[in-house]
Amino acid sequence: MTAPAASPTARSGHLTDLASLLVLATLWGGSYSFIKLGVETIPPITLIAARTLIAGALLFVIIRWRGLTLPRDPVIWRRFLIQACLNSAVPFTLIAWAETSVDAGLAAILNAGSPIFAFLISLLLFRSEAAAGRKLFGVAAGMLGVCLIIGVEALSGFGRELWAQLALVAAAACYGGAALFGRNFKGLDPIMPACGSLICGAVILIPFSLVFERPWTLSPSTASIQALLALSVFSTALAFILYFRLIDRIGTVGTTSVAYLRVPAGVAIGVLFLGERLSPTAWAGLALVIVGVCAMTLPGRKPKGG
Repeated sequence: MTAPAASPTARSGHLTDLASLLVLATLWGGSYSFIKLGVETIPPITLIAARTLIAGALLFVIIRWRGLTLPRDPVIWRRFLIQACLNSAVPFTLIAWAETSVDAGLAAILNAGSPIFAFLISLLLFRSEAAAGRKLFGVAAGMLGVCLIIGVEALSGFGRELWAQLALVAAAACYGGAALFGRNFKGLDPIMPACGSLICGAVILIPFSLVFERPWTLSPSTASIQALLALSVFSTALAFILYFRLIDRIGTVGTTSVAYLRVPAGVAIGVLFLGERLSPTAWAGLALVIVGVCAMTLPGRKPKGG
């Protein structure tokens, strides 16, 4: 029998979800350009401390507006603290430091392998992922893309830019670990770990900012302040709201497609608004990373029933 055609309401819902997914990819892809502008006059730790504080405060206001309260269980807050290290404080700071010498577009590419690292960590530590041929191909393609980009830089010696590129890969590994650790928050409204981890991230970073970067002595430019506000409000707080809404509507697998949609978005924004240019090697690495992450995240075909 022919399957019934989707109703206009269902089609409208699908289009809304697709639009939300593209907006989310743009918000997260744009974060690399916002960071690039921010670190021009705001040191990395201070920039990220402010980002997590502002975004966490906004999410807290939304929680209160919804009539909810954050959990009070110390065990949950210890998990928030671990998630903050994996998902905000450490990777955000690594990315911001790296972008003091690396272009935003290249940062988006090197930071896109988080699904690959999530698979590898799960396979090595928990052995809970089936080593399917498609996923192994995705791992190989993604890692080859990263090596293609970084390997050329390594030929000229271990300079500052190489370490910055490795920091971006380390940030992607942190995101992979965060995706796995996030399973500990099942049963909680998704906005709770988002807000709690951002608040914990701010608590971790603010003392380092005060001691090492003395933010009261800074004179940030208007462009950097605007980039910080856009990064906090749009690429963090609003992005989290869209992200959790999409998980509720289209599920985890569909939402993870943003991992590769944000790469071309981040590269395009860097090229259009910051005047960046990618080398031929970086373009080749970009193609391999996108292929690899697609292979890792797109759902496979379901076997036909007997």
